[in-house]
This record gives sequence, structure tokens and C-alpha cells, in this order.
Amino acid sequence: MSKTMERVTYVLTWIFQGPSYLSAYGYGIMHRMHHAYTDTEKDPHSPSHDANLFAMMWKTKSIYQDINMQQVEVDSKFTKNIPQWKKFDVFASSRVSRLLWVAAYIAFFAFFATTWWEWALLPITFMMAPIHGVIINWFGHIFGYVNHQMKNTSKNLFPFDFLMMGEGYHNNHHKHASSPNFGEKWHEIDITYVIIRVLDFLGLIQLKPIKIKN
Repeated sequence: MSKTMERVTYVLTWIFQGPSYLSAYGYGIMHRMHHAYTDTEKDPHSPSHDANLFAMMWKTKSIYQDINMQQVEVDSKFTKNIPQWKKFDVFASSRVSRLLWVAAYIAFFAFFATTWWEWALLPITFMMAPIHGVIINWFGHIFGYVNHQMKNTSKNLFPFDFLMMGEGYHNNHHKHASSPNFGEKWHEIDITYVIIRVLDFLGLIQLKPIKIKN
């Protein structure tokens, strides 16, 4: 991305993730660590070393915050080419920003909700990013099928990933971590990759050639 497009993406991430905003810097580093240390004690999120999904969520949160606030030393191999916008991250991750989003979501529900049960969805909207992380990093290492036998527990959650827009092809992703397309078989349509191709066609981003190792 150009620097301008990178900043636009940061702002859009804050808008669409709202109170559960996650920094590309903090989560990007943690994601690389997950690949480097998959299913070992150094893995930031692994069902193999966490008692339950809530324990994993808390561990992930703690590691993410330490990385994002640069309170721990991180190996340089994990930080190469990771985007960072410190000032915006401080604002977007602040308690004030999160509380303002919470207030905005409550106001939206107050205006548009028509039945009592719709209010039960409100906490889910507050926690969308952590919920997304649990689906991939917990269930994506327990349930599903594999295309590649590897020394980790990664699984493909769905034959057609309509729910996670392609990220549910977690086994494929662990095999070919540098590929922007998580789908492999004819039915494994990576919707996010389709969007990436459109953005590349429009010149908003530039896809680099990727060599896939079998």
C-alpha cells in the first residue's frame, strides 16, 4: 500500500471494528508469532496450551497489549514491514474511544431495535474482533478438515467459508502463510481474496508475486 492508503485502512479498521479495534501493528506481530510457534508454549493463542477459550482470549489480550504498547522486546524478524501509526493507535485503543463507540452502538440499538431479543446482540457487537479471533484460533485448531498434514492442529473450518470470508481455511493458511488466497480446492472460495484482487485492479493496493511451496 501507499502510505496514504495505509492510513485510510487504519481509519476504516477503527470505524468498522469500533470498540473492539485491534492495531495492525500489535496483531500483525502476534499473528507472525502464532505461525512461528504454532501449538507450542510460545504460541500467543493455542488450544493446546490454554485450558479453555476464555483463558486463551485473556492470554491473547495480554500479549497483544504488551506488543502494541511496546512493553516487551520483539524479535526483529516479526516486525519487518509491519505497518505502524503510533499516534492513531493510542487514540483508537484508548478507553475514551472505546466508550464512545459503545455509546454510539447503544444509541443505534435504541433507535432501530424493535424487539427485546435484538438487545441480546449488543454485547456481540462490542466484542466482534475477539469473537472472530476465537473462531479462528480456537475452533480453527479443533474442528474441521485438513488439506495438508502438518506438525500443528490447524483445520479448515468450512468447505465454503461464508462466515469468516475465507479466513476459516486455516489449514491452508498455515501451509502457505504468505499467500493472500486462503482457498485451494474449487469449493474453497476466499471472499476476502476476491476483494483484494478488486482493490489491486483499481490500483488501491499492489499484489506482489508469491511463490507457493508445496
